[in-house]
Formats: sequence, structure tokens, C-alpha cells
Amino acid sequence: MSATRRSVLAGTGAVLAATSLPGPFLTPSHAAGTATAADASVDLLTRWHTLLTGGPGLDTAEPRIAAAIARIDRAAVSALKGLDPGRADGLWPDLTSTSVSNHVTTSFKRLATAATAWAVPGTTQYGDPALAELLCRGVDWMLEHRYGPGHERFDNDWDWEIGCGLALDDTAVLLHEALGADRLTRVTDAVRYYTPDPNLWRADRQIATGANRVWICTVVAVNAVLRGDGTDLARVRDALSDVAGGGANSVLAYQDSGSGTGEGFYSDGSFLQHYKHPYNGGYGKELLGNLSRLLHLLDGTDWEVTDPEVANVRQWVTDGFDPLIARGDVQAGVCGREIARSSKQGHVAAQTVIEAVLRLLPGLPAAEADRFGALVKQWITEDTFRDFLGVTDLASLVAAQRLLASEVKPRGPLVTHRQFPRMDKAMHHRPGFTLGLSVYSSRIYNYESIQNENLHGWHLSDGMVLLYDEDLGHYSEDHWPTVDPLRLSGTTVVAERPADAAGQRTTSTADWAGGAALPGTTLGAYGMELRAYGSSLRALKSWFCLDDVIAHVGSGITADAGRVETIVENRKLRDVTAELSVDGERAPSDAGWSHAYEEATSLHLTGTGGYVFPRPTAIRALREQRTATWREINIKYGTDTPVTRPYLTLWLDHGTAPSGAGYCWLQLPGASAERTRRTALAPPVRTVAATEAVHAVRRGADGLLAANFWAAGRAEELSADGPASVLVRPHDGQVDVAVSDPTQLRERVVLDLALRGYTVARAEPGVSVARTSTGTRISVDTAGRHGATVSLTLTRS
Repeated sequence: MSATRRSVLAGTGAVLAATSLPGPFLTPSHAAGTATAADASVDLLTRWHTLLTGGPGLDTAEPRIAAAIARIDRAAVSALKGLDPGRADGLWPDLTSTSVSNHVTTSFKRLATAATAWAVPGTTQYGDPALAELLCRGVDWMLEHRYGPGHERFDNDWDWEIGCGLALDDTAVLLHEALGADRLTRVTDAVRYYTPDPNLWRADRQIATGANRVWICTVVAVNAVLRGDGTDLARVRDALSDVAGGGANSVLAYQDSGSGTGEGFYSDGSFLQHYKHPYNGGYGKELLGNLSRLLHLLDGTDWEVTDPEVANVRQWVTDGFDPLIARGDVQAGVCGREIARSSKQGHVAAQTVIEAVLRLLPGLPAAEADRFGALVKQWITEDTFRDFLGVTDLASLVAAQRLLASEVKPRGPLVTHRQFPRMDKAMHHRPGFTLGLSVYSSRIYNYESIQNENLHGWHLSDGMVLLYDEDLGHYSEDHWPTVDPLRLSGTTVVAERPADAAGQRTTSTADWAGGAALPGTTLGAYGMELRAYGSSLRALKSWFCLDDVIAHVGSGITADAGRVETIVENRKLRDVTAELSVDGERAPSDAGWSHAYEEATSLHLTGTGGYVFPRPTAIRALREQRTATWREINIKYGTDTPVTRPYLTLWLDHGTAPSGAGYCWLQLPGASAERTRRTALAPPVRTVAATEAVHAVRRGADGLLAANFWAAGRAEELSADGPASVLVRPHDGQVDVAVSDPTQLRERVVLDLALRGYTVARAEPGVSVARTSTGTRISVDTAGRHGATVSLTLTRS
């Protein structure tokens, strides 16, 4: 993945040998550029077949591989149940719709599932002639009654051009010899009818962007392999870079220039799809997964991807996925409507990322292969909730086993504070916990609810705080259908239930969202100006992430009508009897218990942590068993089976139509009851300001000052000339400063520090420092930085 993939393949080291996907690769003659597509077709088919089946030489007696084969067996038995090519209305009795396109895609997926079992040694269906005949008849039925020239498309273009094509291509690879030449031609013609061009999609031939472009390219590429068509393989290679469009829609290039649609990866790690939706854990991981398969397919061939920007893929992994994964769980705020799919819970998104990086490893230089191998090893071993080896595909299983058996050591837990100003999200990684923050602004949509999915996502970006701790399954095991969607942790809301999907795909009328972070530390300031959709609610909200303490500050909470609440915590309880203590007194653990505490100073929830209120605060508490169905939040893919989960909710009631209300508390994730008690007696962080001009806190141990300026204002020795997020940390005779413009609109931010005798020891470009009569003036050029932090260090002259 450097200048050319060919040179990279020549330079790989020990990890390549340890982690390569199983199966044969192209011969040197093909890599030398002398082969035609027809000459290479057998090798290319073998390579794709290996991705689907694990390839030849599998040790079917090895326990993990045997278990994977058994999973394939069971999946095939389930897929084949009810299959009847003699039916007139559909191959399966539950897939007969001629208005719901997903029925067509699902039919092809079931055929592909059964074909996989037919092609994998060790299954009970392996090589069964009767099964091959049945599946061929199934393909014939679909081509005659549903899919291909002469059939009208209906409902969702994605199914016709991507979903069906991917599944039918795979089926054709798996059943290649059994299909016969005539049937294979009908299959490839049908796929090309819907998906002829790797640059375009939809019935009106729109330009394909982001993950959709990579999906389309995958369909065209495998179809081209089946036909031995080198011209189409070249078109796929060029489409990834959008040669036809001058690179405007390249999936390999960062979207920072703004020359394209903006759908794809940004250099800060953000990924946007559907224009303004944060989607690393949805479309982003699908883009990475399918691109890794394409790169693996084309490596070392005449159609390899030689665009230098393919090197960006490595940065996607380190900047766009690693910081968003918390021990196997991807931050829910970047998963879009997929959080409302039961099939996508349980760390499934991270599994896709791991599989993708395993495919990329063979194409990396030795040092890079070791680095990414260490990362993958960390991801696999630290997720004790979902056993990657017990759920992944055979090819990835073999590669993962080789990696785990290698001498490469796991990277170690991630400890960092990362902000994503291009998509209004942040992650705070500490030993023992990770905190995710989800906000939105005039630049980013609040949530997505299309195709009748994610119907209750109203407040997913209204300051939602996600705590990932030792309960690795907290946001899995039916969390999203059962959690109270009006009381998501961290949010400030009007306590009224909107209509399903109300306000989805909406930007805020406020620009202020983002923050600043001190490089090389876990110190960050983050905030948002909340202007709620569908009501007059306004609020200024800040989170100051100071290592193991998070200070929550709110002010200006105002609404013309409705009862307004700020949610301190809403926890799905792993232990239904988990003890809640308030000011040291144990609360009842009975389901249905609720209480209003008038003057609480500390709360502690066993297994979760502590909450300290510097000023006595009225707190509401509720234990409840919540029952729901997945259908309530996802009509398209949900089920009607009720699920019940226990919750403890803590919130502040600001009353009806509040004016200028506020809050302040310290969150101590993972803290013991004793540590919470000590913190309440001597808070390590104090609030300096909580006005409608500035929020600021000070840490006593080192004098760190963190501030969010909503307008020009002052916080003790620090003042700003307008909106800004700032951290000032004195240490060892120096002062570190980090600053950003969260509105992303200002040309310059000017700070005044009442500190005399300081000069610049280090500064990023665009920073100037001057002495004033009262101290030090710092000017930072923020134009074009898109909310990114700028840092400098001052030292005594």
C-alpha cells in the first residue's frame, strides 16, 4: 500500500508469512503484466473462492476450524428450509413479495449460504450433487421470475444493484463448475443488467459515492472475473480513484478538499455517508471490508490499484477505526441506523473491521505488517464479550490463528483522547473505561431513520454520553430497543415523545460543536450549543475530560414549554441488584422503585462508578424492567418477540418551561464507593464559570484550566475574544495551550493569558504570541482548520 501494491508485496516480512489468507496467489507471470483476464481468470476465481471458503488444505479436524464448518453447516440447513423451486410465488414461502426488494436479496443470500456449505470440505453438504442441482434450479427460478432483463425493479435500488449482485456473484463463484456455461452467462448478464458501470448506480444512473461505490465496484469486479473481462477489471481499478470524474469521488482520497460530495473518509478519521451522517461503524466499515477484498483480489495483477492514495487506507484504520473501538464495541454515535438492527449488535461492526485488516496485512511492508498485526491482535484478545474466532469466516479465521500464534505482541490498550471535528464526535480512552460523546451542529445531521429503521433515534446526538467499561455487552443484548430513548445518558431533552423518525436527517441551527485536546495526553474540552429539534429548548453543554474525571457543565437551559430533563445516567444493569448509594446510604433495589432526592452530593452505582455534585442537587432515580420488541425501532428488520432488560436511570428535572437552568457534576467511571466518597469531600476539579458566555473548570492538582467560550468572556486568568475551546496546563515552568474554533467559522481566535514573562517554546504554524501590559496574547489562525486543535508551549523567558 505504498507507491504500488506490487512493490509492497515484494517487501513483506515475517508477519506476512504468518497471517496471509490461505490459498494460492497469482503466478509471477501474471504479475509481470503478460497475462490476459482469461489467462488469469482461474487464479482470480480461486482467490475469491478462497475468501469465501477458506481455500484448500483446511485442517478440518482443528477445533476452531471444525466449529466454523459446523456453523456453515447449520446456516445452510436453515437457509434451505422451505426452498422449493416448484413454487410459483417465490423460492421460499416467507419471501414472496413483489414490492419489497429485500425479499429478492434475501433469496439470493440464502442460495449463497447453501452454496458455501456445498463448497466447503467437511460440511454434510460438501459436493452433494443433489444440492448443486437444487441450487441451480433456485438460480434459474430467480432469473425467470425476479431478477434480470425483462423484470421491473421495485422498492430499494440497493437491493437490485448491490445486495443481489454481491450474493449472486458469490453463488456463481462457489457453484462455478456446476452452473454450466449457459447458466453462468445468464447469471453474469443479469448482474450486468443492473450493475454495468462501477462509477454509477440507481435507475437514473447517479454517481456512486463512498461505500456504495465500493460495493458497486465489487459487484462489477467479481462479475468481470466470472467472464474473464480485463476491461471491466481496469474500470473497477479506475473507479476506486474516480478517474472518470477527475478524482472528485475517489474512495481512496480524503474528502477534506470539499471538491466531491463529501461522502467518505476525512483526515481526522471522520467518515460521512448520506451526505452528513457520521458512519464509520456502518457504511465506513463496509467500505473498508469490501475494499480490502478488492485489493486482495487485484494485488499483483495487471489490474492492481497503483493510486498512491491507497496508502490512506492505513490511516483510516489507525485514525478512523481504532479510536472509535472500545474493546470490540464501535461507538454507537457513528453506527447510524445499524444500531436498530439486532443482527448488528454484539460487536459485529468491529468484526468487519478486524476481518478487513487481516486481508490488508499481506500487502504491507514488514514493519507496517507487524504494527497492524499487533493492533489486530489487541482487538481480538481484548474483546472477551464476542469471541472473534468463534464468529468470523473461515479465511479470516485461518489468518487470525496464524497471527495469534506469531511472536507479534498485542499493541496494548489504547489510552488517548480523540476528537473528530468533521463529524462532531469524541472518544476518551483511559485504562479501564472509554467515554464516547455524540453531538451535532449546523454541519452534521442528528440521526438517520430511513427504510423504517432507527425510529427512536431522536436524541442520539443531543449530547449522548456512552460509557464503555467492564460490562462489554452493555450496548448489546437488546440495549437499543429497551433503553428509554427519551433518557439517553448525557442528553438534555424535553420529556415528550416525538413521532417515529421525527426530525431525522436534520442539522442544528447552531454552529458551536467540538472542542480542543492537549496532544499526548488524555485531557480534552468538548461541548455543544444544543438547539433541540421540534421545540424551543436551548442549552449550552460541556464535557471536560480530565483523565479519570469527567466534568459535566450545563447552563442557559431554557424552553418556552415542556418539562426539561438532563440525564445523568441510564444504565442497563448487568447485575439487576447492583447497589445504588446516595450520599453513602443504600437505595432499595426493587424493580419499579423510584425516589426524588432533594439535596444529593454523591451517587455511586456498583459496577459503573460514581457521580459527585459539588453543590447539593435534586436527583431523580428510577429502577425499572423495560420490555420492548425490535420491531418498535425497526419495522424493516425487527422481530415481534418481546425482550426485557433492567435499567437504573438518574436525572435532573429542570421543571416546566425552565429559564436559565444549569447543572454541574463530576463523573468517575469505575470508581469505588470509597473513592466517590473521598471525591465528594474534596472535589479534585472545581467549576470556574458556568454562564452563557463561558464554561470553565480548574483541576487543583496541577492548575489545569479548561474552558469553552460560547462568546467573548473571561475565566480567571484566561480570556477569549469570541467562541473558542481552550486548555491551559502549567507544568515544569512551562505552559501548554490547546485551542480550537468549534464553530469552524472564525478566521482567528485571540486569547489573553494573565501570565507575564513568557515566550514561545513551541508552536504550530499560524500561532503568534506577544507580550501585553497584563500578560501574554496568543493569536491563532483558525480559518480552514475545520475545528482542529492548534497547540503551543510557552516558557519563562
